[in-house]
Amino acid sequence: MVKGKKVVVVMPAYNAAKTLEKTISEIPFDIVDEVILVDDHSRDNTVEVAKKLGISKVIRHDKNKGYGGNQKTCYKAAIESNADIVVMLHPDYQYTPLLLEAMIFPVANGLFPVMLGSRILGKGALRGGMPMYKYLFNRMLTFTQNILMGQKLAEYHTGYRAFSKEILAELPLDQNSDDFVFDNEMLGQIAYAGYEIGEVTCPTKYFEDASSINFRRSMKYGFGVLRVSITFRLHRWGLGSYKLFKYIKPMATLK
Repeated sequence: MVKGKKVVVVMPAYNAAKTLEKTISEIPFDIVDEVILVDDHSRDNTVEVAKKLGISKVIRHDKNKGYGGNQKTCYKAAIESNADIVVMLHPDYQYTPLLLEAMIFPVANGLFPVMLGSRILGKGALRGGMPMYKYLFNRMLTFTQNILMGQKLAEYHTGYRAFSKEILAELPLDQNSDDFVFDNEMLGQIAYAGYEIGEVTCPTKYFEDASSINFRRSMKYGFGVLRVSITFRLHRWGLGSYKLFKYIKPMATLK
């Protein structure tokens, strides 16, 4: 616990057997109370490895539900476990668990209800092996999103995120995609509601066993990201009504 708040780490897993032990070994269990792993019908022995490592709760989908569908299960399980702070940590060791304290304490202290581990702050992305085309897409998409959604984030596309329980309870996550764009839809909803988002510099690692989407999937994701940003602005201006945002009452009006 941190400040009397229960901390739960959720892991959306798919074929993570080779990297899971390394990831678990770096989690600071002096502040993390529980780890929940959701296996999205992996083709390897991720579930068996997770149970061997003593992970608190292991859930296995009976069919592949996609990255977004996996997260929906993760957050639902965390809420059911009475988590006060929930951190999404990928089990492929692309994001270091050694940064968990920096992600958790700003939420626990009430500074930010959402924290992102940004690969773009500093020089972590390219140094960690991010392909140049992904880096350039990241920068272009983030620039466009900041304009359309009235934010000043360094990156929208990181998979390292910490949330207060209030955020997860309020957002209509069931309205979101089951694919990779789920992450971006979630940030769009958070921005639309008017919550502040904090960021911390995060090193990253690209290697053979780390999960990554190919060029074709990256393009699909990119168009999905633009859709989220454009519908955000249209909904804000009252020029359309979109399910991602119509159930959210903004805390403050964004310009």
